[in-house]
Amino acid sequence: MQTLTSTTPTMSSREIAELVESRHDDVKRSIDRLVERGVIVQPPMADEPGFDTFGRSRPTKVYRLCKRDSYVVVAQLSPEFTARLVDRWQELEDAAATLAPALPDFTSPAIAARAWAEQFEARANAEAQVAEQAPKVELYERLLNADGLIGLQDAGRALLCHPNLFIRDVVIPEYCFRDGSRIVAKQTSVQRGLFENKAFTAPNDKVLLRAWMTPKGLAHFGTVRIPDHVKNPPRAAVSKPVPALTAAATAH
Repeated sequence: MQTLTSTTPTMSSREIAELVESRHDDVKRSIDRLVERGVIVQPPMADEPGFDTFGRSRPTKVYRLCKRDSYVVVAQLSPEFTARLVDRWQELEDAAATLAPALPDFTSPAIAARAWAEQFEARANAEAQVAEQAPKVELYERLLNADGLIGLQDAGRALLCHPNLFIRDVVIPEYCFRDGSRIVAKQTSVQRGLFENKAFTAPNDKVLLRAWMTPKGLAHFGTVRIPDHVKNPPRAAVSKPVPALTAAATAH
């Protein structure tokens, strides 16, 4: 006999009725007969949302059966629907495995200690990673302008590169182009969300565009291979101050 617990998957008599294409009342009567004959144990009763013949909301009394007893009921009613029952139980068991992951056996001191140590180590690693990233996050936030964008020179510094070489040998060949003294992002780079072109008014009152890097773009360049000659030596990268970027800054 299978003992039901709060985590044991069960199937309702109404589900069985739908599987075997029978009336729910007929399925419940069949279950009662099997209980009377001692073939299965009395299943627990539960309320499920339902509707009466007038469409009014009314709870429906259903039996909750374990896997073994559901097979007995279906074999009694319509054996040809057994395959459907197998598939439905697979769905129920997969869902139960997802919602209720296996827990360590805490009755064993060794297993409990190991589980505690693993949890402590995972939390310590997560906290260390957050602490390691905190200076970078603070730096990026200082560099962002009011629109949440970063100038190309400062992006190069944030990526520990020589700013001018970063722009000339990394940004321009694939992502941007020069328009006189200005750098403008290619349309493909804008569509990818790596850059934005912001308009500004030149001294002659002409409206021009200039490229700015987005946070997504900064993250992108943090994953691409940057040529060695573009990178700053580690010591220079640490000692070189990074000026804060204001909303009014325009030069790259």
